[in-house]
Amino acid sequence: MIRNGIDCIAQYAHLFKGKRLGLITSPTGLSHDFVSTIQILHENFNLVALFSPEHGVRGDQDAGALVDTYLDPVTGVPVHSLYRKDSKRLTQQMLDAVDLVVYDIQDVGVRYYTFIYTMLYAVEDCAKAGKEFVVLDRINPLDGVTVEGNIMKQGYQSFVGNYPLSVRYGLTAGEVAMMANDQMQWSCELNVVRCDGWDRRLQFPEIGRIWVQPSMGIPRFESALLYSGTCIFEGTNISEGRGTTFPFEIIGAPFIQPEQLADEMNGMKLPGVLFRPVFFKPTFSKHQGELCGGVQLHVTDARAIHAVETGVTLMYTIRQRYEEFSFLPPLKENARPFIDLLCGDKLYRENSVDVSALLEQFREESRGFAQIKQVYHLY
Repeated sequence: MIRNGIDCIAQYAHLFKGKRLGLITSPTGLSHDFVSTIQILHENFNLVALFSPEHGVRGDQDAGALVDTYLDPVTGVPVHSLYRKDSKRLTQQMLDAVDLVVYDIQDVGVRYYTFIYTMLYAVEDCAKAGKEFVVLDRINPLDGVTVEGNIMKQGYQSFVGNYPLSVRYGLTAGEVAMMANDQMQWSCELNVVRCDGWDRRLQFPEIGRIWVQPSMGIPRFESALLYSGTCIFEGTNISEGRGTTFPFEIIGAPFIQPEQLADEMNGMKLPGVLFRPVFFKPTFSKHQGELCGGVQLHVTDARAIHAVETGVTLMYTIRQRYEEFSFLPPLKENARPFIDLLCGDKLYRENSVDVSALLEQFREESRGFAQIKQVYHLY
C-alpha cells in the first residue's frame, strides 16, 4: 500500500509530543481510511488551533469567502482564517498560541494551485517567529517526474504564482517546502513526514487509492491533469468550464463554432488528447446561463499528453480564429492582467506570438527546472 504522510505519523510522534500544534488543512487531510487529520491530531496530541485556507478546513466555505475566527463544531478547536481580505498569512497572535505548525493538504502539482502558497507563506512566517513547521507529505497525483511549462518571473508574484516554479513541477508539497526554505534562505526548522511506498514515476490512477477532489474545480484526475494547461483560460473571456460538471475539461464561449474548433485541434494530432465538439450552458461563472460552443478535451494517454502545451495551443488557436477573444482586464487599477499572473510573464499578451518558438522556450525553461529540483527529491 502507498501511504501518505498522515498514514505514517506514528513513526514521527516525537515531532509532536509535548507541543501545542496548529494545523493547516482542508477536506483532503485524510488518512487512507478517511479519518481526518484534524481528528488524528486532536486525539493523539495537543491540537490547539486550526488554520483555514480558502474553502475552509472542512470545505464548508464558498470560493473566495472571507470568514472570522470560529470554533470547529467537531473538536471545539479554534479555527483562524488564512484567507482574509487583508492578508493570507499567519499573524504573530496566531503563532504565539502554538509551538509547531503542521500542514496537510493534497496538492495537484500545478503552479496556479493556491494551497501551495498558503504553505509557503506559513513556512516563511514560522521561520521569522522561530516556530517549527512539519509537512505531512502527500504524493503528487500527476507524478513526481514530469516537468512542463515556463518559470514564473520576478515581478509577477501573486497568489496563483509566488515562487519560481515551472507550471507542472513534479514535486510533492514537502519537497517544494524544502526547496523554498533552502533557496529563499528562510532557515525554518522544517521537517517532512514522508510518504511510504511511492515511486515518483506513478500517476494517481496507478497507486490504488480513492480520488478525493482537492477542490470543487478539480473533481477528477483528468481535471487536475488538464488544469495544468487549461487554467490559463481563467485569464480570458473564454469559459474554462466552471459551472459545468467538467471544469478545465470543457472550453468554450457563445461565439465559438464547436465542429470547426474540434476539427482544427484534432488536425494537429497533439499527443494523448482528442477534442470533441460540445455545447454547454454554465450554471455560474463566465457566460452563466448562455449557450456556449466549444470542445471537451478527452485524455487518451495520460503519459503522452503535454497538457501545458495543449492548453497554450488551444488558446492561441481560439485567439487567432475569433476576433471576439480577449484577455480579461486587471482586477485592480494599476495591477497586472490575470493572464500575466497565470503565465508568470507577459508573453501571452504580446501581439505577435510564434507559438512554436514560445513552446520551445517553455521546454528549455522546464528542462532547467527539472535539473534544479532533483536536489530536493525525497523519493
